[in-house]
Amino acid sequence: MAARLNPAPSQLVDLRRLRVQDLDPMLDEECAAWLEELEWDFGKSADLVRRFVEMRALSGVALVEQGCVMGYMYHVQEDDKGLIGDLYVRREARTPERENLLMEAALEPLMATPGVRRIEAQLMLLSHDSGREVPRSEFAATYARNFMRIDLRTAPLARGRVRRPVYFEKWSDHYNAAAAQLIAEAYHGHADSRINDQYRSVGGARKFLYNIVQYPGCGNFYRPGSCAAFEPLNGRMIGVSLASLVAHRVGHITQICVSPAAQGTGIGYELLRQSLTTLRDMGCDSATLTVTSTNRNAVELYERVGFRTIRQFTAFVWEGF
Repeated sequence: MAARLNPAPSQLVDLRRLRVQDLDPMLDEECAAWLEELEWDFGKSADLVRRFVEMRALSGVALVEQGCVMGYMYHVQEDDKGLIGDLYVRREARTPERENLLMEAALEPLMATPGVRRIEAQLMLLSHDSGREVPRSEFAATYARNFMRIDLRTAPLARGRVRRPVYFEKWSDHYNAAAAQLIAEAYHGHADSRINDQYRSVGGARKFLYNIVQYPGCGNFYRPGSCAAFEPLNGRMIGVSLASLVAHRVGHITQICVSPAAQGTGIGYELLRQSLTTLRDMGCDSATLTVTSTNRNAVELYERVGFRTIRQFTAFVWEGF
């Protein structure tokens, strides 16, 4: 039976002791914040939270103050890695101290779990602050990431010049294996492989692609807006752009990469242009993407296309504990 919330000043309550109704006002506010700040429909993700809370199957805590849920966090384990899936504090109570309290409540059990060697979190509603204190800072690394937006109604999306023999195809699911190989190759030694360890191996990249296609965390995968580039002589995939729909009339580029040997030849621009053009033609008014701030070549490409950074958030990684 779910616990009744008591009027104690402040407490952390296991999510498995709460009712869905206890979380509803906070989740409703979070959905509104995602839509207002990021043009992102968070409704399906919130419904998954509700479903697992109802099943008493979600690991995490809620921050309860004066009998009301003011914030929450949940975490999951994936093989030898822990993930903070979401962390949100209501506007009226939002402080770094409360956010850190919830973050610490995820780190403590994950770090104590046998076999867990790494913990990751990308929390787009937490604004980046380079001076922010991070729980368990002795094990932490932080990376600034840009959330970028383009207005598809005004972007010219002019065709560029590709300086390498190549042909382009719309996405097909039988490209999964080649795309996983490409992602592992393109991100070898890259900062993004320090943020997301799935980029470090072909097997990890397969899981990354599966999550994009199957789960709503990055929106609904949109095959017509996804495309790949191939070498004409051997048919080898040398670039890919994957798109999702994240809200009514809003698209999102979930992944774009080009093999190291083909970078700087205009292939990345053309892949991006094709995805954005398809999103615009099917009725999207805008599109978004995320990029690590230090990846200047990518940031400059997106800015040339017409993207603008509308917020920065932090990617957190804890290792060596």
